[in-house]
Amino acid sequence: MRGSSLATRLFLSATAWVVIILAITGIVLSSVYRGATERAFDRRLNLYLRTIIAEVATPDNTPDQFQSLGEPLFELPLSGWYWQITRADGDKPELRASRSLWDKKLPKLEEQGADLTTAGVRLGYVDGPEGQTLRMVERPVDLGIDGTFLISVAGDASEIFDETRSFDYYLGGTFAALSIVLVLTTIFQVRFGLAPLKRISESIADIRSGRAERLEGEFPVEIAPLARETNALIDANREIVERARTHVGNLAHAIKTPLSVLVNEASARGADPFAAKVLEQADVMRDQVAHHLERARIAARLTVIGTVTEVAPAIEALRRTMQKIHRDRDIAIVVRADARAKFRGERQDLEEMAGNLVDNACKWAAAQVSIEVLVEPALEPGGGPMLRIIVDDDGRGLPAAERAQASRRGQRLDESKPGSGLGLSIVVDLAALYGGGLSLGNAPIGGLRAELVLPGV
Repeated sequence: MRGSSLATRLFLSATAWVVIILAITGIVLSSVYRGATERAFDRRLNLYLRTIIAEVATPDNTPDQFQSLGEPLFELPLSGWYWQITRADGDKPELRASRSLWDKKLPKLEEQGADLTTAGVRLGYVDGPEGQTLRMVERPVDLGIDGTFLISVAGDASEIFDETRSFDYYLGGTFAALSIVLVLTTIFQVRFGLAPLKRISESIADIRSGRAERLEGEFPVEIAPLARETNALIDANREIVERARTHVGNLAHAIKTPLSVLVNEASARGADPFAAKVLEQADVMRDQVAHHLERARIAARLTVIGTVTEVAPAIEALRRTMQKIHRDRDIAIVVRADARAKFRGERQDLEEMAGNLVDNACKWAAAQVSIEVLVEPALEPGGGPMLRIIVDDDGRGLPAAERAQASRRGQRLDESKPGSGLGLSIVVDLAALYGGGLSLGNAPIGGLRAELVLPGV
């Protein structure tokens, strides 16, 4: 059942318990009814038995005095209803039986291992003359000087079996109908009972995708605390992010000011070797501070829930900005962006990643830069779509060995170009924090191709 929904598990569990309980109840009821039917049948046999015992104990009885016992089936040959009187002391072989037995004999329960009950009788099932299953009662009677007799009365047990079978049919039909009703009731309870949880799940999905900011609407009393705590968690998350941004800004200001003082003082003593070393190390510190503060700022922004950015407008704005920055080189920037593309993150981060790639392409391009935005389907079930932002230039490109170095922090392959060497490393770090990545290759137009993969909506 791994991967199944809560509603499915509850439904299957409830259905299994319903089936088990009804099955046990049906077996118990069937057993109880069979016992009650047997007891009623035994009372009937015992009535005939006592009647025969009374007649046998009467001194002036005649052979035909108790043939029928008020039951016509004792007269009908091989009807399934029989009585039989035999001598048990062996002195005088004597056999008296109902006409229904014809020339057959009933077996003895004593020989089949049946024990006497507290009432002095034996009860059990035996095979009859015609292969019927008989329910038989047997009792020894001591008449003193007249001898000891074994009196047996048997009836066709098919009455018991037919009654029990008929009860089982009606019971099975009733329980089947009851099971259907209970299953439908369970489905109704699960579907409507868990509907608020499903609504919360959909609302949280809307928050993550940027379609909503909080859980809205009325919830049942049992679910309302969950919705309330979820909204409180979202608010607390936003407050933590805002505080983190403030602290990052304060830290950046506090560190950059002393660094600027060091750089200014060292620059005033340019001929001093110690001042040159200070300038060198100050530049390294500035790059390190810029890199780690940028990562802290990025990580703080990524904790914001539910931010979605339209990609095409952001890329178009970026194209216009880059054309202004590199207008002296007359670079043609071509954009092909899918209008459906949406980035699951902040616009500032998208502009920073794409901006670094486009700016780098414009620096190295001969005359053309191409930007393409594609939307790709989810790679795994339940996942969201992915964005692929491809930036090509027609510059000299990079060999494979240099591509591996290009995204390292502070690595600059050509000191003649402006920059700190942090651009691509920031793109790599930021893309990784969003669950994406950056890869470099050869562009079809002759230069470097940078492919940025990011989560979409």
